Amino acid sequence: MIRIALPNKGRLAEDARELFEHAGLELEFRSERALQAALGGEYTALFVRAQDIPEFVADGAADLGITGRDLIEESGRTVTPLLDLGFGYCRLSVAVRDENPATSVAELPDGMRVATTFPNLTERFFRERGRTATIVRISGAAEITPLLGVADAIVDLVATGSTLRTNGLRELDTILESTALLIANPALMQDPERARSASEIAATLESVLRARDKRYLMANVPRRVLPEIRRILPGINGPTIVDVLDGGEIVAAHAVVDRRDINHVIAELKALGAEGILVTRIERLMP
Repeated sequence: MIRIALPNKGRLAEDARELFEHAGLELEFRSERALQAALGGEYTALFVRAQDIPEFVADGAADLGITGRDLIEESGRTVTPLLDLGFGYCRLSVAVRDENPATSVAELPDGMRVATTFPNLTERFFRERGRTATIVRISGAAEITPLLGVADAIVDLVATGSTLRTNGLRELDTILESTALLIANPALMQDPERARSASEIAATLESVLRARDKRYLMANVPRRVLPEIRRILPGINGPTIVDVLDGGEIVAAHAVVDRRDINHVIAELKALGAEGILVTRIERLMP
């Protein structure tokens, strides 16, 4: 039984559960307070803190896990990335007060106090740039520390930057960009059978992610405009053209289209005389 460590709360937890549900892997809890659940009847889900997942996977307490790249890098543990899931985007940034004249980390004084919940990444970042910093380890909100005189700068996760602006801070540099990753225990990937199971899970999740921004479009179009149809509906390998049973001048064109292009594509098709246009969602899309 493959054990998959999932975040127990927060946006990462919500996005991970939604992804598995769309992949047909439903969570089955024994009780409301259960810390594990059957996942699609084939796997076991373990619910733990997102920051503990790199440790659990590296130590083999879990075979696979979903957590942020930032937490993986901070842990320093060796895991095998299988798939970038794309959600949970944020960046780990250095920020200072608005009135600070520095325009780059190189202009910050050596020994300055930097408050962060990411001490390892922060220390490495400053060291690699030939700077020294006094790391102030905190467990809560970093934005308040410069206002209280606890720190001269902070290193914290940023999504939109609105929290920094509200607290009179601005970004100075980005340490790394982070999204959620599916990771595996390295030893598991050395076992052919278990590695195959892990790869199947990764492929299943990837097929759901690939389908999210795609739509399947079908339309009846005049045969004479097929050269234009190919331009409008490039699809994956070009549109699929199917003869309509009445044997006339109308054929059915099917293609996968980017969600953002749907309205423009429909308008172009209608201008060429297309009728019976149907657009549907795609549950999975394999390469």
